[in-house]
Amino acid sequence: MSHLTVGGRRLFHQRAGAGEPLLLIQGMSGTHLSWGEPFAADLAHDFDTVAYDHRGIGRSDPVSDPFSIAELAQDAVGVLDALGWESAHVLGISMGGMIAQELALNHPERIRTLTLGCTYCGGPGSALAPQSTLERLTAGMMSGDRELAIRTGFEVNVSAAFAAQEGNYDAFRTMAKALPAPIPVIMLQMQAIAGHDTSARLPSLDLPTLVIHGDEDIMLPVQNGRLIASLIPGSRLEVLPGVGHVFWWEQPARSAELIRAHALAATSRG
Repeated sequence: MSHLTVGGRRLFHQRAGAGEPLLLIQGMSGTHLSWGEPFAADLAHDFDTVAYDHRGIGRSDPVSDPFSIAELAQDAVGVLDALGWESAHVLGISMGGMIAQELALNHPERIRTLTLGCTYCGGPGSALAPQSTLERLTAGMMSGDRELAIRTGFEVNVSAAFAAQEGNYDAFRTMAKALPAPIPVIMLQMQAIAGHDTSARLPSLDLPTLVIHGDEDIMLPVQNGRLIASLIPGSRLEVLPGVGHVFWWEQPARSAELIRAHALAATSRG
């Protein structure tokens, strides 16, 4: 675990496993811890994995100036460069999936396979979080009650069935309390997301692409996954029934297997 210097700032990264390189790009407010141990450990059996903290988040250097999704994609390129990776398999989820889209569009030669999870491309037919979800999240964050904020974040990110199962919240709470995301940086990330639209450019992608989405996602509804898969030629859509936004928390083994099979299939074809 250490820092990489990217664009003049330090970005924290965690590296584990052995095998083909896999870059993990986390979503809004997420840190390297947000992948969860079951999922991250499963991937590390077959891949040389790197998870990093976005600018201003986790153990990376703080920020105060606005940034765009395209600029965060340049951070991802900088991470690849700092690691000495000419190319890698890339998994981006939620905001990280938006970053991965920009990375793929601007630097396709750096990507072996692309996996886009629970994400959004903008344009006609897309949908950000519904107002009711945003109101719940905002009320939790602005309440001044850290426990309420974490509990609300958990409930809007998972399915109702998963939230109701005893013990599931405990692991999420431990992760969230370990590296809390600064609210001003979350606001900057939300601004970046609002300006994201790759919909007109996605048909130009020529990369092995897997799209994963839970059908009970109330952060970024499943219609977004279906739209992205329809726009990227040759992509494959995997809809997980009864699963919320953070599908890799709800179904870590299944999620890791999907990514493993996708990467290995492309490698064998190559």
